[in-house]
Amino acid sequence: MKNELKIFLASPRGFCAGVERAIDIVEKTILKYGSPVYVRHEIVHNKQVVENLKKKGTIFVEELSEVKDLSRPVIFSAHGVPKTVPEEAKIKNLFYIDATCPLVSKVHRESEQLHKNGYDIILIGHKNHPEVVGTMGQLPSGSIRLIETVDEVKDLDLKSFKKPLAYITQTTLSVDDTAEIIAKLKDKFPKIKEPIKEDICYATTNRQKAVKKIAPNCDMFFVIGSRNSSNSLRLVEVAKKAGCDNAELMHFGKELPIDKIKNSKNIGISSGASAPEQLVQNLISEIKKHCKVSLEEVIVAEEKVKFKLPKDLN
Repeated sequence: MKNELKIFLASPRGFCAGVERAIDIVEKTILKYGSPVYVRHEIVHNKQVVENLKKKGTIFVEELSEVKDLSRPVIFSAHGVPKTVPEEAKIKNLFYIDATCPLVSKVHRESEQLHKNGYDIILIGHKNHPEVVGTMGQLPSGSIRLIETVDEVKDLDLKSFKKPLAYITQTTLSVDDTAEIIAKLKDKFPKIKEPIKEDICYATTNRQKAVKKIAPNCDMFFVIGSRNSSNSLRLVEVAKKAGCDNAELMHFGKELPIDKIKNSKNIGISSGASAPEQLVQNLISEIKKHCKVSLEEVIVAEEKVKFKLPKDLN
């Protein structure tokens, strides 16, 4: 006798417009210019997506110095790159296409504008994440101060800032944790300038909202995504904070804890913004082999965002 299990499916989940655009850019570049094409850094943080693109003729490199054939197109990943990368590409005479998510580019332009207008900039983000490296690399070294936690706000000393203050954020942070850090910053620096429109992207916000709604009713919560995917890791944290201690990241090759699932009544499923929907369906199919499943999709927002492709691909 299979035990009965209710699966709450978070919606929106999975690919966001920036990820769709980035994958599209790689596929259309291969179609237009043939293979191989080079991509600097994983185009998006998902192993299956990367493996799939490798099969189609993509070569992934971490730095432009690893590009063997300088006559082939090079694509910059959705996370964005420091200014030095396109400069290096120009020196090497490389043909490059920038797949940076437009919402990350918005933060880049914001930082440049603030710098030009004479602000000292604080960036809320995760150290060494490619998006943060790219954003900090828009300006001369030392122009942006990175903070990761509420505690680090305490260590900021007003005297160490020579100019008026402004803050920007990474696009894939925890909405609640970031709100806490921002509140502390405003508390400490009442005149701090904030972004006109918040930097955390719509997709991150919607996915967290859906998880937050479902998690309190769940014995277990699965987020499908890669270990280096910031937005996927945040979804696991959000599920735990919302009341489901048994939340975990289902990354490539991780075994499904079937015994735990069999002992559950309700489980929640979501996926990070770079995880293909097929992985969600595969997980549900796997669970159905062991349990009698009823599915309920919980929709908190409709996403209709579409981003244009770069003009080289039109």
